[in-house]
Parts: sequence; C-alpha cells; structure tokens
Amino acid sequence: MPVLIRPAGPTELVELPAGVTTRAPSVADTVPLGRLYFASYEPGAAAATEAEAIEDITLTFESAYGNLNLDLSRLACLDDVLIAAILVVDRAPWPDTPDCPFIIELFTSPTHRHQGIARALLASVPGQVALRVAEGNHSAKTLYTTTNFHPWP
Repeated sequence: MPVLIRPAGPTELVELPAGVTTRAPSVADTVPLGRLYFASYEPGAAAATEAEAIEDITLTFESAYGNLNLDLSRLACLDDVLIAAILVVDRAPWPDTPDCPFIIELFTSPTHRHQGIARALLASVPGQVALRVAEGNHSAKTLYTTTNFHPWP
C-alpha cells in the first residue's frame, strides 16, 4: 500500500454536520469502536469478524501500531453514538513510513458517509501527517489527494 503524506501547513477549516461532535478516544471505547471499525469496511477488508476488529482496536490502545496520540485522534459522535473515527499514532512502527504522526485508521459508518465527516476529521489533525491507502480504494485516494496528501517519498 502506498504511503501518502500531507506537509506541515494550514489545513482547511471543515465544519462537521449539524449535531455531530468530536472527542478523544479512550480505552472504554474499545468495543463500540471495534464494532464501528468492522461495520465500516467490506467483510474481511479490515477484519474477518467483529471479534477480530475489537481485538485490533484493543491492540491499538496497547500501542501495537505505535503510541496512540489521544490529542490527535478523534471520535465523531451523533447523539452519543460513534459514527466515525481517526486514529493517529505519534509515529508508525514500520520502517517504510515517514518520521511524523501517522493515521493508522480513518473510517466512517456506511450510513454517515459523504457528509464531510472524514474530511473534517482529517482537517482536525494539524501539521504534517502520513497514512497508507489501499491501491483499489479510489474514494479514499480522492479524499486524500483533495486534502493535500501526496505520495511519499
């Protein structure tokens, strides 16, 4: 999967849809966040089962993918229900990634897509940040290229 990077600099201000709020994630969010993670992808794309998705989120909080930055990571909620998330580590643990904050996950509930939530979550992360994007995920690639991400290196 190619790595994309957004250089340091101002990001566009993107307002969330009416009623949507954001907050930092906590370990108490593990199960609902895992369920949302599983529901946000085609079956088998992120995890084969909901239990595997919850385990993956558990590993995220245990720093298996780098130190989760709770100031940069955000959960989007509507009426106290999780509908989207951006999970950012201080630096990815993989050698083929840049030395900067790294988005390990950005996902939105299928029922809340195309409302600007993912774009607003991306805009909420200040400065330089990188991520990976799957080759065939054209909608994600479009989102990232229109928010100033470029191939790295």
